Amino acid sequence: MKRTLRRVLPAVAAAVLFAALAACGESASTAGQGGGGGADPDTLVFAAVPSEQTTTLQQNYQPVLDMLSKVTGKKVEFRQATNYAAVIEAQLSGQVQIAAYGPLSYVIAKSKDAGITAVGAQITAKGAAPGYKSYAITKAGSPIKSLKDFAGKNICFVDPDSTSGYLYPSAELLENGIDPATGVHPIFAGGHDASVLEVASGRCDAGFAEDSMVDTTLIQSGQLKPGQITTLLKSEEIPGSPVAISTTLSPELQKTLTDAFQNKANVDYLQANGFCPPGAKGACTIGDGGGWGFAPVDDSFYNTIRQVCDVTKNKSCTQA
Repeated sequence: MKRTLRRVLPAVAAAVLFAALAACGESASTAGQGGGGGADPDTLVFAAVPSEQTTTLQQNYQPVLDMLSKVTGKKVEFRQATNYAAVIEAQLSGQVQIAAYGPLSYVIAKSKDAGITAVGAQITAKGAAPGYKSYAITKAGSPIKSLKDFAGKNICFVDPDSTSGYLYPSAELLENGIDPATGVHPIFAGGHDASVLEVASGRCDAGFAEDSMVDTTLIQSGQLKPGQITTLLKSEEIPGSPVAISTTLSPELQKTLTDAFQNKANVDYLQANGFCPPGAKGACTIGDGGGWGFAPVDDSFYNTIRQVCDVTKNKSCTQA
């Protein structure tokens, strides 16, 4: 039986998460009229899901939010969602116009005809390729030495809609003859940080998480000591997490947003144009994990995710 450490909202509750937006000026639910000849909304809603429990995600995105507001002439509201299912439902209902997705959740949203297009994927440094890896991990000193040893054990995953925290791990387990649903005792931790920390504490025998959470984020925050976790396997490169905009916005506004993410939503531009906090110097970073900016991408960039979905037959690929 699957266990959940952090509560995951069902899809029905996801719409409720954003329902309060209807009372804030022009309802975001009217946003879907732009592409059909109606007016674009006065307020654009930007939604994102943190990879760890945090209260600073909006602060990390604030330079980008301020820039978007200036270039579009519109108010830009930020909404931190509990999970990707909530973001997908909110975009389907027209209550979110801009969303930061994981690669898998983006593919799911596209499969549900959410009316979105990927315009950029986050990168950690100027000129870097948009991508990252999934790690299979154990507590240092564990008797588990390979993925084959995961069979029958308590295994921490992140979320059913997580690319590096479930989809790619599922493929790796299947390659080792283990059904990720029945061959292990799956535990959905709810975040990459929680997955790593549950393994470190011994509550999970092993688990999966994104590379940066293991290598840097938790160590820099002091929640994890160097050498406390052993990485057994690193996945192939995963396409970077995209930002997607609603195709129901007017073509002009879509073009403005696309240009903003591809050419202005980066540390260099934000610092040069006064969007970073005073005195931030090199500390002005963007989004979850402290990125540099965004690299241009399109929908075809995520075809490798669709290929992994085909291999794993993962229900999460079509069901949020």
